[in-house]
Amino acid sequence: MANQLDELNPEIREEGLDTNVIAKKIPVKVGVGSTIFEILLWVLGIIPGLVFLFMKIKAKNYFQQLEQKIQRNASQIDNYLEQRVVVLQNCAKLLDKAIDLDKSTFENIAKYRSGNAASADESRNEISSNLDKLATSVNVAFENYPDLEAHDQIADAMQQNMYLQREITAARELYNDTVNAWNRDIFAWPTKMIVAAKNGYTTRIPFIASAEIKAKAKDVFF
Repeated sequence: MANQLDELNPEIREEGLDTNVIAKKIPVKVGVGSTIFEILLWVLGIIPGLVFLFMKIKAKNYFQQLEQKIQRNASQIDNYLEQRVVVLQNCAKLLDKAIDLDKSTFENIAKYRSGNAASADESRNEISSNLDKLATSVNVAFENYPDLEAHDQIADAMQQNMYLQREITAARELYNDTVNAWNRDIFAWPTKMIVAAKNGYTTRIPFIASAEIKAKAKDVFF
């Protein structure tokens, strides 16, 4: 049998490939075969049936624990997002004293200060994306006035913003790893998939990089 992938005769995309996360939740469904499988276990005897019942209970407990881990990872992202809002607000205040900062930038940052914590994957992604946009506005204002770099408080606030962005990126990795485990295991037939279908579980959407961050990655830095 010939190799399915041949590195000596590759299909080359000269234009490159820009990939995106598909924001779609896929429900878990099982067919008649799974029902027949469970019935057969009980037909074969009470022991096989009880063993499988125990395995399903264990699988349900596993998913509950994994769900708590996802929540903990998501909470960590939320904490860093909240800290970043505070830092960006401080940056905006300091810049506003030194230059005529766009008022809408300051107002939009203030919107995300406490009481607006993300409660779902979609809103968390949206808040993160909007903060990236606002951070870009603040950076542009900062870069347009090189003399501000000598202002210790402003320079320190900008450094804190960069640090928090790196922490958010690391927290996203942990979150996405756990989400990947969830998305993989809910389709592990028979036990986990049957439990997932019975409880109406769906796949979860990984954290998505904002358009601003992806655009920056294409910039020329040197």
